[in-house]
Amino acid sequence: MHRIMNVIRRMTVIHLALVGSLLSAADAPKRPNIVVIVADDLGYADLGFQGGTDIPTPHINSLVANGARFTNGYVSGPYCSPTRAGLLTGRYQQRFGHEFNPGGEGPAAAGRSEQGLPLSETTIANRFKEAGYATGLVGKWHLGSSPPFHPQKRGFDEFFGFLGGSHTYFNKGTASIWRGTEKHAEPTYLTAAFGREAVSFIDRHQANPFFLYLAFNAVHTPMEAEAVSLDKFAAITDSQRKTYAAMLSAMDDAVGKVLQKLGESRLDENTLIFFISDNGGPTMRGTTINGSINTPLRGSKRTTLEGGIRVPFALQWKGHIPAGTVFNQPVIQLDIQPTALAAAGVEINPEWKLDGVNLLPFITGKATGSPHETLYWRLGKQNAIRHGDWKLVQYDLNVESSPTKEVSQKKLYHLTKDIGESVDLAAQYPDTVKELETLWQSWDRQLAKPLW
Repeated sequence: MHRIMNVIRRMTVIHLALVGSLLSAADAPKRPNIVVIVADDLGYADLGFQGGTDIPTPHINSLVANGARFTNGYVSGPYCSPTRAGLLTGRYQQRFGHEFNPGGEGPAAAGRSEQGLPLSETTIANRFKEAGYATGLVGKWHLGSSPPFHPQKRGFDEFFGFLGGSHTYFNKGTASIWRGTEKHAEPTYLTAAFGREAVSFIDRHQANPFFLYLAFNAVHTPMEAEAVSLDKFAAITDSQRKTYAAMLSAMDDAVGKVLQKLGESRLDENTLIFFISDNGGPTMRGTTINGSINTPLRGSKRTTLEGGIRVPFALQWKGHIPAGTVFNQPVIQLDIQPTALAAAGVEINPEWKLDGVNLLPFITGKATGSPHETLYWRLGKQNAIRHGDWKLVQYDLNVESSPTKEVSQKKLYHLTKDIGESVDLAAQYPDTVKELETLWQSWDRQLAKPLW
């Protein structure tokens, strides 16, 4: 009898321990989902929250209404692939030689198959996958098209999109989109298809934490829009601007579908969402102009002027970031990885040598000051440094296909007083020029030579 009672006691203790463990797991807060949305070649002034008035973007606008807007948001490259390399690694892409765009798909990429995000680099998808997250990429990759660089070799469980730098929006039944490692004939307008696939990913992974990288090719050329979207903008008489407006509106609709799915699934308060553009709008001669507007910035995609590197930048995490927050200190897309990892409770190892900063303490007021005292840029002969309110820049004068041919002299601008970089103060403040040049040279010495 005594033995039976001891067995019953032990079983009761084990049962209570199991129940306690299950209750503890149920009570533990679920790790947040992470969604990173990237627009392609979006103009600085084209969204409603950036002051745009002719193209309604209610769904993208809602991210800042319910979260934070960064008025000094930057990217580390003035065009597509370098920015993406920096975003996915959390490191200045020049550190590992990814300074220029790699080759894409097809015959034009002949001889460039080894160009892509170096295999020595760890991506944000790798880190979230290791942390137990489902990881998915929907949209544009542009970080290498040969098998070793495939997204599913770089930490993504799932991939739906294209590997190169641009893509038509109407596929006309041709198998030109990838679903995983298989070609897929996509009949739907591509922006809408990307929205559909993002919703599907969320739907299939809503029971567990996920990381979704939604990289639209809108509003990159070719300029192609559906008639139903064009009809919304009959009042716009410029045909290129009208098509651009229709393309941006379609992207906003796709973002809206994603936000709607998060809300219906009761995930919106447990999802951290980032929104940026990969660079400024291509507005200057020598670029493939898409009808975008960068006002009040000077410059364009492919330049180190503000118009090339300063972008719309938003962050939403309901219940954690106060709605309507406006943050005026400089931030950069390199900050996305450490911010997302911190939100997920993933400890950042100093050996990763991330250049980005966790923005959450700064947004919530737990930390004061600026996340970055200094930001840096290099694209061939073009270069720039922002230190406090001062910017020293040397930029492409022609914006030609090779962004290294003819550059300006060093120019000094005070950005809080002169966001349009119209008054060069280099002659008036030679000591400031020298200070910034010394800082930039010190950073430059840490960088690798471009791999291509």
